[in-house]
Amino acid sequence: MIGNGLSFTIENILLIGSLLLLFSIIAGKTSYRFGVPTLIFFLAVGMIAGSDGLGIHFDDPQTAQFIGIVSLNFILFSGGLDTDWKSIKPVLWQGVSLSSLGVLLTAITLGTFVWAITDFTIYEGLLLGAIVSSTDAAAVFSILRSNRLALKSKLRPTLELESGSNDPMAYALTIAFLGLVLNQDRSFISIVPFFLQQMIIGALVGYLFGRVSTFIINKIKLDFEGLYPVLVIALMFITFSLTDFIGGNGFLAIYLCAVYLGNQDFIHKKTVLKVFDGLAWLNQIVLFLTLGLLVFPTQVVPFIGIGILISLFLILVARPLSVFISLIPFRMRLRRRAYISWIGLRGAVPIVFATYPLLAGIEKANMIFNIVFFISVTSVLIQGTTLSVLAKGLHVALPERVRPKSSVELFLSDHAKTKMVQIEMPEDGFAVGKEIVELHLPVTSLIALINRDGKFITPSGSTVIEANDDLIVIADDQQSINQVYDCLKMNRTG
Repeated sequence: MIGNGLSFTIENILLIGSLLLLFSIIAGKTSYRFGVPTLIFFLAVGMIAGSDGLGIHFDDPQTAQFIGIVSLNFILFSGGLDTDWKSIKPVLWQGVSLSSLGVLLTAITLGTFVWAITDFTIYEGLLLGAIVSSTDAAAVFSILRSNRLALKSKLRPTLELESGSNDPMAYALTIAFLGLVLNQDRSFISIVPFFLQQMIIGALVGYLFGRVSTFIINKIKLDFEGLYPVLVIALMFITFSLTDFIGGNGFLAIYLCAVYLGNQDFIHKKTVLKVFDGLAWLNQIVLFLTLGLLVFPTQVVPFIGIGILISLFLILVARPLSVFISLIPFRMRLRRRAYISWIGLRGAVPIVFATYPLLAGIEKANMIFNIVFFISVTSVLIQGTTLSVLAKGLHVALPERVRPKSSVELFLSDHAKTKMVQIEMPEDGFAVGKEIVELHLPVTSLIALINRDGKFITPSGSTVIEANDDLIVIADDQQSINQVYDCLKMNRTG
């Protein structure tokens, strides 16, 4: 129901939903001036429109969880597609350590603290710790971009890898500790087989489906370019649901599948990347609006005191301790470790995970949900508003104008190319009979037109090169042109 007894109809839902979406985007635009992540405004709009505000009553954790899982699929998959393997490869083990050992240490440290200062059992404390153990990449980088900041050295890819890959770990721990809460007679060691099963199956299926997805996309012949993003969406959901069905971690599977896919050449890649970027933003907005509607601010108020205490311990003790221990094997300056510690914002994911105790019906589920919500909000407000200042203070920031572009950013760039060359394909040319996607051209170049028998063709990734084709190639620089010749296995004279 909506305030004053107005019933939900399809028309009302569409009208109210679109108005909330529009207002959230407009309100979020102003957040950059204050250094607050845009998504926090979406959450606030949902709360204002909810039962304690304008009167839209929404008290359905199951629906919220469904929306959350679907949204996380798009968010994680989009993040995986944007992950440049070349940039994360040098920091792979640092990111893996932070997203696995770091998450585990955060959950155990915070869970033990909660158990010590409240009437929570140790398993309930660990459950709360697991729920808030992952970080929010979208919140972090929206702040950095809003202040035209970039991070020095290998900090950015380290943080991207950690934040993109730590949600699966937090999910596995949440489900494992929830099982212990529901079965108090089980020992802590009993969750180890479950955890290993989740991560191993998730990793294997993710890699396998990454290869399978690349093959399917390049081999299937669809008549319309717009169907390729739809095909990728179908492959994404199949990967997640099948992995979950056989007992693996679906979130890990779709992330790894997307990382593999995003670093391969496939047909209409540019279109797919752009569509998923937009879908990720849409799902983040919908997710935050939904969670805002689910929260009753009046129920959060009684937990403000304990919430502040737990939130401060997470920010000042649990997160820094887990980061410093996780990075012990690696050479990294102290100030960079300190910045990684501070950049651990909590966002919507913990609130989604907090719906699992609600649906399981455990005794302290409502208390856990409200504390988790408070932790997420205070984390964004305390850490989010100081990230830029701290980056400058610790001397880990670079001006935006000197930030090197990743291959994905170059691929998505709409700026005009500065070099153009015409290449005539000989009858015995290496590329004859091959699709453009099979040539693995550099992302800084593009075959813009093909002159074939006096007719100009606008090619796509599935276009097959024929003998005597004149290829009109545009690129960012001469080096990219040289790389094109190398891919075509031709000398510079053609």
